[in-house]
Amino acid sequence: MKRTASPITAKYLQNAAVFYLERYASSAEGLRRVLRRRVSKARMLEAPVMDNVDDAIEAVVQKFLSAGLLDDKAFAQTKARALHRRGVSGRLTRQRLQVAGVGRDDVDTALAALDDELGTDPARREVQAAVAFARRRRLGPFRTKDRDANKARDLASMARAGFAFALSRKVIESTDPDALDEA
Repeated sequence: MKRTASPITAKYLQNAAVFYLERYASSAEGLRRVLRRRVSKARMLEAPVMDNVDDAIEAVVQKFLSAGLLDDKAFAQTKARALHRRGVSGRLTRQRLQVAGVGRDDVDTALAALDDELGTDPARREVQAAVAFARRRRLGPFRTKDRDANKARDLASMARAGFAFALSRKVIESTDPDALDEA
C-alpha cells in the first residue's frame, strides 16, 4: 500500500505551522525547518507541491512573526532559563540555542537577561549550573558511595557537559554542595 501526502498549498503550510506552534515553542528558523521537512516528505511521496513553496514558507513565517506568535528573543530566554535549571553549561546553552536557529545577538540578550533575572554574573551562573548538573547526575558530593573511585568519571562527565576543568574539579571535590550554591 502506497502512502499518500496532502498537496502542499499555502493553506496547508499555514495549518501545519499552526499545528506545530500549538504544541511546541519555536524560533522562526525552527518553524522554517519544520515546514521544509513537510515539503520534502511530500515530494518524496510524490504529492503535488506548489511552485513557489519557499516564498510561501517565508510568507507564513513572516505572518507569525508580525502577529507575535513567533518571537526569537522570548524563545531564547525561555529556553536558556530551562537549560540553566537543568544544569546545562553556558557554552552548551549557547550552542543549543544557535542550533535551534536563534541569532547570536538574541542568544547574548537571553543570557544577559538570565543573569539579570538571577541577580548574578556569568561566572556565578556557571557555578549554579554546574552544581545543578552534579546534583541531577549524582556526581561528586551528591554521589552516595565510591566517590573517590569515580572522581575521573565524574570529571569527564562534567567536561562533556561543557564545564571548565577548574570549575568541574571544584564541584566534584567539594564536601559540602550547599557551600558551592552560596559561594
